[in-house]
Amino acid sequence: MADNKTQPTEVGVLDFVQSLENKQRQVDALALLDIFAKITKRVAVLWGTSIIGYGSYSYQTADKKTHQFMRTGFSPRKQNLALYIMVGFSDFEEKMQQLGKFKTGKSCLYINKLSDVDEQVLRELIQLSLDEMARRYPE
Repeated sequence: MADNKTQPTEVGVLDFVQSLENKQRQVDALALLDIFAKITKRVAVLWGTSIIGYGSYSYQTADKKTHQFMRTGFSPRKQNLALYIMVGFSDFEEKMQQLGKFKTGKSCLYINKLSDVDEQVLRELIQLSLDEMARRYPE
Protein backbone atom coordinates (compact mmCIF):
# COMPACT_ATOMS: atom_id res chain seq x y z
CA MET A 1 0.00 0.00 0.00
CA ALA A 2 1.30 3.45 -0.85
CA ASP A 3 1.58 6.25 1.67
CA ASN A 4 -1.51 8.35 2.31
CA LYS A 5 -1.93 10.98 -0.36
CA THR A 6 -3.16 13.43 2.26
CA GLN A 7 -0.22 14.62 4.34
CA PRO A 8 0.25 17.54 6.74
CA THR A 9 1.56 20.71 5.09
CA GLU A 10 3.18 23.96 6.17
CA VAL A 11 0.43 26.08 4.55
CA GLY A 12 -1.20 28.51 6.98
CA VAL A 13 -4.68 27.43 8.00
CA LEU A 14 -5.98 31.02 8.28
CA ASP A 15 -4.57 31.82 4.84
CA PHE A 16 -6.45 28.83 3.46
CA VAL A 17 -9.73 29.79 5.18
CA GLN A 18 -9.44 33.41 4.06
CA SER A 19 -8.94 32.24 0.48
CA LEU A 20 -12.34 30.52 0.38
CA GLU A 21 -14.58 32.14 -2.23
CA ASN A 22 -17.87 31.27 -0.50
CA LYS A 23 -18.26 33.81 2.32
CA GLN A 24 -20.66 31.61 4.31
CA ARG A 25 -18.19 28.74 4.08
CA GLN A 26 -15.47 31.12 5.29
CA VAL A 27 -17.56 32.25 8.30
CA ASP A 28 -18.45 28.65 9.18
CA ALA A 29 -14.83 27.54 8.82
CA LEU A 30 -13.67 30.28 11.21
CA ALA A 31 -16.29 29.15 13.73
CA LEU A 32 -15.20 25.51 13.31
CA LEU A 33 -11.56 26.51 13.85
CA ASP A 34 -12.60 27.86 17.24
CA ILE A 35 -14.79 24.85 18.09
CA PHE A 36 -12.15 22.27 17.18
CA ALA A 37 -9.33 24.20 18.90
CA LYS A 38 -11.26 24.41 22.17
CA ILE A 39 -12.22 20.74 22.10
CA THR A 40 -8.96 19.25 20.88
CA LYS A 41 -6.57 21.73 22.51
CA ARG A 42 -4.45 21.24 19.39
CA VAL A 43 -3.12 23.54 16.71
CA ALA A 44 -4.85 23.27 13.34
CA VAL A 45 -2.76 21.87 10.47
CA LEU A 46 -3.68 21.89 6.80
CA TRP A 47 -3.59 18.31 5.50
CA GLY A 48 -3.31 18.13 1.73
CA THR A 49 -4.92 21.06 -0.04
CA SER A 50 -8.18 21.43 1.86
CA ILE A 51 -8.47 19.47 5.12
CA ILE A 52 -7.94 21.17 8.46
CA GLY A 53 -6.80 18.53 10.91
CA TYR A 54 -6.16 18.28 14.63
CA GLY A 55 -3.80 15.82 16.25
CA SER A 56 -2.60 12.64 14.61
CA TYR A 57 -2.53 8.92 15.19
CA SER A 58 -0.68 5.93 13.77
CA TYR A 59 -2.41 2.91 12.36
CA GLN A 60 -1.22 -0.25 10.69
CA THR A 61 -2.67 -1.71 7.51
CA ALA A 62 -2.97 -5.40 6.66
CA ASP A 63 0.41 -5.27 4.89
CA LYS A 64 1.98 -4.18 8.24
CA LYS A 65 2.78 -0.66 7.03
CA THR A 66 2.31 2.14 9.54
CA HIS A 67 0.56 5.32 8.48
CA GLN A 68 -0.30 8.64 10.10
CA PHE A 69 -3.54 10.56 9.83
CA MET A 70 -5.36 13.29 11.74
CA ARG A 71 -7.52 12.40 14.74
CA THR A 72 -10.30 14.76 13.67
CA GLY A 73 -10.86 17.79 11.49
CA PHE A 74 -12.95 19.32 8.77
CA SER A 75 -12.89 20.54 5.20
CA PRO A 76 -14.84 23.57 3.98
CA ARG A 77 -15.73 22.18 0.56
CA LYS A 78 -17.64 24.05 -2.12
CA GLN A 79 -20.75 21.88 -1.76
CA ASN A 80 -20.71 21.44 2.05
CA LEU A 81 -18.69 21.27 5.23
CA ALA A 82 -17.18 17.84 5.77
CA LEU A 83 -16.33 17.00 9.37
CA TYR A 84 -14.13 13.99 10.00
CA ILE A 85 -15.42 11.75 12.77
CA MET A 86 -12.80 9.06 12.31
CA VAL A 87 -14.54 6.38 14.40
CA GLY A 88 -17.74 6.58 12.38
CA PHE A 89 -21.23 7.12 13.74
CA SER A 90 -22.62 3.77 14.89
CA ASP A 91 -21.82 4.47 18.56
CA PHE A 92 -23.45 7.90 18.47
CA GLU A 93 -26.99 7.22 17.21
CA GLU A 94 -28.67 9.17 20.02
CA LYS A 95 -26.49 12.25 19.43
CA MET A 96 -27.04 12.01 15.70
CA GLN A 97 -30.82 12.18 16.22
CA GLN A 98 -30.36 15.45 18.12
CA LEU A 99 -27.90 17.02 15.68
CA GLY A 100 -30.10 18.57 13.00
CA LYS A 101 -29.79 18.49 9.20
CA PHE A 102 -26.84 16.43 7.89
CA LYS A 103 -25.68 13.49 5.79
CA THR A 104 -22.98 10.96 6.59
CA GLY A 105 -20.38 8.87 4.86
CA LYS A 106 -18.24 6.22 6.54
CA SER A 107 -16.43 8.75 8.75
CA CYS A 108 -17.61 12.06 7.28
CA LEU A 109 -20.37 14.26 8.58
CA TYR A 110 -21.65 16.53 5.82
CA ILE A 111 -23.52 19.72 6.68
CA ASN A 112 -24.50 22.54 4.35
CA LYS A 113 -23.94 25.28 6.91
CA LEU A 114 -23.15 25.35 10.58
CA SER A 115 -26.55 26.83 11.44
CA ASP A 116 -28.20 23.60 10.16
CA VAL A 117 -27.01 21.72 13.25
CA ASP A 118 -27.18 22.13 17.01
CA GLU A 119 -23.71 23.45 17.84
CA GLN A 120 -23.69 22.02 21.37
CA VAL A 121 -24.57 18.55 20.08
CA LEU A 122 -21.86 18.91 17.43
CA ARG A 123 -19.32 19.77 20.14
CA GLU A 124 -20.39 16.72 22.13
CA LEU A 125 -20.10 14.50 19.06
CA ILE A 126 -16.58 15.73 18.33
CA GLN A 127 -15.57 15.12 21.96
CA LEU A 128 -17.09 11.62 21.99
CA SER A 129 -15.24 10.81 18.79
CA LEU A 130 -11.94 12.03 20.24
CA ASP A 131 -12.52 10.03 23.42
CA GLU A 132 -13.04 6.89 21.35
CA MET A 133 -9.96 7.65 19.22
CA ALA A 134 -7.92 7.98 22.43
CA ARG A 135 -9.21 4.60 23.56
CA ARG A 136 -8.43 2.91 20.24
CA TYR A 137 -5.20 4.78 19.49
CA PRO A 138 -3.58 5.95 22.72
CA GLU A 139 -1.05 8.74 22.35
